[in-house]
Amino acid sequence: MSGSFVYKSTEEKYAYIKDVFDTLITRDIVQKYKIKNEVLLNKLNDFMLDNISSEVSVRKIADTLTSNQEKTNDKTIGSYLNYLCNAFAFYKVRRYDIRGKKYLASQDKYYLADHSFRYAILGTKNMDYGRVYENMVCIELLRRGYEVYTGVLYKKEIDFVAIKQSEKIYIQVSDDISLPETLEREVTPLLSIKDAYPKVLIARTRHEKYLYEGISIINLADFLLGKE
Repeated sequence: MSGSFVYKSTEEKYAYIKDVFDTLITRDIVQKYKIKNEVLLNKLNDFMLDNISSEVSVRKIADTLTSNQEKTNDKTIGSYLNYLCNAFAFYKVRRYDIRGKKYLASQDKYYLADHSFRYAILGTKNMDYGRVYENMVCIELLRRGYEVYTGVLYKKEIDFVAIKQSEKIYIQVSDDISLPETLEREVTPLLSIKDAYPKVLIARTRHEKYLYEGISIINLADFLLGKE
C-alpha cells in the first residue's frame, strides 16, 4: 500500500495498513449502514481475509460463524458481504460455465483489494502463496479493465475467464510449476477448452515467456509489471 512507504519499520507499516482497514470498515460500513453488531462484522472480515480466492457461499459462511457461537443468518451475512464489496474491501467474482456459456449462481469467490491488509491483520498464518498470487492476478486484471469470472468446464476449474469487449483470455495461476506433475495439473483444464481464445498459465517461473502445447507460460512478476 502506497501510504505505508513513509514508515521505516515493518511494524509501523503494518500498523498503518491495519489502521486504514479499520477506518475503512468503521467509516464506510459501520457508520454508513448503522451496523449494530460490529463484532459479527469483524469476525466476517477475519473469515474472508483467511479465505481469499476460495469458493464460498453465504450459507456456508453463516453456518461457520454460527458453529463458532455467533448468532447470525445467511441474510445478514449476504448484506454484510455486499457492504464490504461496496466499500471496495473485497471484489466478488462470479462463476461462469464455459461450455454452457452461462453464469452460475452458487459459490462465488471473493478477492481482497490489497493483500497487505491480510498480512497486517492476520499475519502469515495459514499462508497459501498460490491463493495469494491468484488474488494479485485478479486485482490486476480488474485494474486493466477486464470483466473477470471463474471458469467451470466439465467439473474442471479455470481460475479466470477475463473478458474485455471481443477479447477473452483463459487464465490459470500457480505458485511453483517446476515439477512435471504440477505443470500437468495446471494445464489440463486449459487444454480441455476447445475454442481458439488465448490460454495462459501465470506462475512464479522466473523465466521469460514460453509456450507449452499452445499455452503461454508467463512469469508472475512480468505479468504484474505489464511486460507480458
